[in-house]
Amino acid sequence: MNHDVRLQALSAFLKNQRSKISPESVGLPAGSRRRTPGLRREEVSQLAGVSTTWYTWLEQGRDIQVSHSVLDNIASALKLTADERKYLFSLGLDYHSELHILDEKPLQIHPSLQKILQELRNCPTIISDRRCHIVGWNDAARHVFMDFEQIPAEQRNMISLLFERKEFRRLAVNWEDFVSGFLAIFRAYYGQYVDDEWYNLFLDDMMDRYPDFQPLWKQSSVSSAPDVLIEFRHSRAGKMLFDLTSLQVQGNADLRCSIYTPATDTATERKLIRLMEPKVETDSDKS
Repeated sequence: MNHDVRLQALSAFLKNQRSKISPESVGLPAGSRRRTPGLRREEVSQLAGVSTTWYTWLEQGRDIQVSHSVLDNIASALKLTADERKYLFSLGLDYHSELHILDEKPLQIHPSLQKILQELRNCPTIISDRRCHIVGWNDAARHVFMDFEQIPAEQRNMISLLFERKEFRRLAVNWEDFVSGFLAIFRAYYGQYVDDEWYNLFLDDMMDRYPDFQPLWKQSSVSSAPDVLIEFRHSRAGKMLFDLTSLQVQGNADLRCSIYTPATDTATERKLIRLMEPKVETDSDKS
C-alpha cells in the first residue's frame, strides 16, 4: 500500500468508527442538532486529549506526525476492539509487514493439515491464505458450499466468490451478515500487509464489478477471528445452522482454517451426513 493510499484508508476508517459511537455511550449529551450519526470530530479530539485541528488533519488523511500514545488515546475514544486497534496502528504508524510479496506459486498444504481436513468429516472446513484465496477444503465443504475443484485455482477467492456466485447468495439466510464476517477478516489482513499492492488492485476491481461491495466494505469491522452463528438454506438439505470458528494456522504461509461446526441441538449434522451419503445408482439411472 503506498503512502497516500494508506492515509486514505486511515481517513475512511476513522470516519466510519466515529459514526458508530453514540454521544450517550461516552457520557456526552446527545443534542438535537446532529445532522449525522455518531460523534463529532471535536468530541473525539476532546475524549482523546488532542486538538480538534490536529484530529481533523488526521481524519482528513494529511501527512502529519503520529505517536503511539496519541493513537492509543484515539482508539480508546472510539472504543476500538483489539483487532481494530491493531488495524489503526498499522495504518497510523505505517507498520511494514515482514512479508511484502506473496509467492504466486500454488501453496502446498502440509500433510498434517490435510489430515485435519479429512478428520473433520462432519464439519465443512476451508483453508485460505492471507488474500482469502481458497487453497484447501474437505468433502463436507464441497457438499454444503460448492465443488471448488470445478473453479479455476486463480478464481478461488472467497471474497469474490461470495459476490459472484449465486449459490452463495441463495445459501446464506442473511447474506450481508455472512459476507461481513469475511470482509472483517479481509480488512484485518489489509491493515497487516500494508505494502502489498495486490489488496488495492483487488478492492478496486471488486468495486468496479459489484455495486453492493463498496457499502459493505465501508461498513465492515475488523476481526482476525469472528465467531458467529450462520443459518443456511441449502437447496437439498434445507435449514442448517453452523457455528463458524476461524483459526490461524501456524507457519510462514499465514493460512486460516474456517470450520463450520453443526450447531448443537439442531438437525444440521444429521442432514449433513445424509447429504454426503453416496448416491445409489438405480436401474433407471443406468438406462
